[in-house]
Amino acid sequence: MKNKKVLILVSILIMLVVFLGIFKNKIQRIIYPKAYKEIVCIYTEKYHIEENLIFAVMKAESNFDNNAISNRNALGIMQIMEDTAKEVARKYDIKIDSSNARQEILNVQNNINIGTKYLSILLERYKNKEVALAAYNAGIGRVDDWIKNGIIKEDGSDIENIPYKETNNYVRKILRNYKIYQEIYQKSEG
Repeated sequence: MKNKKVLILVSILIMLVVFLGIFKNKIQRIIYPKAYKEIVCIYTEKYHIEENLIFAVMKAESNFDNNAISNRNALGIMQIMEDTAKEVARKYDIKIDSSNARQEILNVQNNINIGTKYLSILLERYKNKEVALAAYNAGIGRVDDWIKNGIIKEDGSDIENIPYKETNNYVRKILRNYKIYQEIYQKSEG
């Protein structure tokens, strides 16, 4: 009786391993989708930024919930602060109706446009993903202070020293998501 239970358990485990092996990529694509791909493609090409990085940010920020509003009032799929969104839109001639800014920022197309542009600005400013992502989360002023005070290096090589636990975890989460997106989608998209 005991041997029969062990045999059944081993058989189930083997079937599970085979199932996961066969469907691993499909399962990963469900967990890490490329939602709003057409919109993302438009703005990643326009702003010269890696598509998988934007998907990693959207996954971490809102899990692709276009109506997400954080407890700090960051808005939409890319969780953009209203003041930041307005400033980016104004400086880079992105058309949004300021009288209805909140709804305009929650609009998926506008949100991805502004969020992707903002991240491209940060990447240009800091020249690396780690520090740019820290600034996306904690703000440019804080990150500039951390660099100025020697808390983190400008090249992002000691990103583990980010003093805000939330930002430290945020950067790690996005980098992990980014790596996963690269692994899942590089295979079939080249």
